[in-house]
Amino acid sequence: MVKKSSEAWVVAVSMGYGHQRTAYPLEHLSPDGRFINANDYEGIPQRDKHIWESSRRFYEFISNFKRLPVLGSLTFRLFDRFQKILNFYPKRNLSEPTLVLKQIYRLIKGGWGKHLIETLKRKPIPLITTFPTPAFMAEFFNYPNDIYCTIADTDIARTWAPLEPNKSRIKYLATTERVVERLQLYGIKKESIFLTGYPLPKENVGLKNKEIAKTDLAHRLLNLDPKRKYYEGHQLLVEKYLGKLPTKSNHPLTIMFSIGGAGAQKELGFKIMQNLKYQIKTGVMYFYLASGVKRSVRDYFLDEVKALGLERNLGEGLKIISGENTREYFKKFNEALRTTDILWTKPSELSFYCALGLPIVIAPPIGSQEDFNREWLLSLGTGVDQEKPEYIKEWISDYLESGRFAEAAMEGFIEAENLGTHNIEKLL
Repeated sequence: MVKKSSEAWVVAVSMGYGHQRTAYPLEHLSPDGRFINANDYEGIPQRDKHIWESSRRFYEFISNFKRLPVLGSLTFRLFDRFQKILNFYPKRNLSEPTLVLKQIYRLIKGGWGKHLIETLKRKPIPLITTFPTPAFMAEFFNYPNDIYCTIADTDIARTWAPLEPNKSRIKYLATTERVVERLQLYGIKKESIFLTGYPLPKENVGLKNKEIAKTDLAHRLLNLDPKRKYYEGHQLLVEKYLGKLPTKSNHPLTIMFSIGGAGAQKELGFKIMQNLKYQIKTGVMYFYLASGVKRSVRDYFLDEVKALGLERNLGEGLKIISGENTREYFKKFNEALRTTDILWTKPSELSFYCALGLPIVIAPPIGSQEDFNREWLLSLGTGVDQEKPEYIKEWISDYLESGRFAEAAMEGFIEAENLGTHNIEKLL
């Protein structure tokens, strides 16, 4: 049990995994040790739930519809224009609210979210939201304590800032320097922005000295640098941050492929497993499929495992990581990450997990914010774009032998902020 230095309501939304995953490392701050979903909490008015559900269903439909070759791609691009992050340069005033933001406020003025805020007012401790709309609701309905909004990406659209940003009292917990600058272009006062980094799970980081992340990375490097090419050229750097490496890794080379909340890239997960069938079957490589909480996605992979004749490998060399709810799923996911060497994912909020010393293989982005996350990963040198899955055995082998993955792991651990949770606790 984590000792509480302060209490705060932690509010997310169950629309995909991103905002809930951001809330999960902070939920120990909540009075009952659990974050609240603004769109699905006990006693939510039916009208409020309907508004949230309409948004969630539409997003999942569009994310899955995108897979259709021509029409799907065109439809998604049209939808993405409404949430597009504008080019940063030239720097200019970007405080003019968008049509989407105006619509959100019309609904709030009509009473959307009032019940949630009145419920939280019964114990008016600080409020942390991982999605902007509950923060807007709290400000509009006069929540009587500090309102914090934690960002879940490396850059953000105008819809993250309120209608009248220069008058807002919302305090932003920024993940990157770019987010800090972007919020200022949107009109947020400089004194209301705090650069904390993304909140990573303590079970993967450890305390302030990051002992868990260091131990896991030390074992990971042995798998990522089998020819010791990276280590031989960077021994002093490695030992400065990690100390002496162990003589042998505590696990075989392991790749994890993570599916997003909408389940839109499950076919890619199957292609990877199909092309690594021999390595998985012989135990040369372990493969984890993080399928989430949707039973249909989990069952899809179970069927494909049987079709490939890999049932005997299930449970050790081949794992399907799922849960009945998001908390169970995140717990299993974080546990599996400790023996994961390469994380293959679309550039969602999981981009920040590079700070654990995990090289990221970047699956095709879905949406404007993921395009910016991809650019951030590439700029740090901690992510690589995926090559064709059918040639995975060749390019994965090349990256391992050259030490490229080992370099990416160290770059993420050194350059990306991995004490976001600690920084947020300290701020409170």
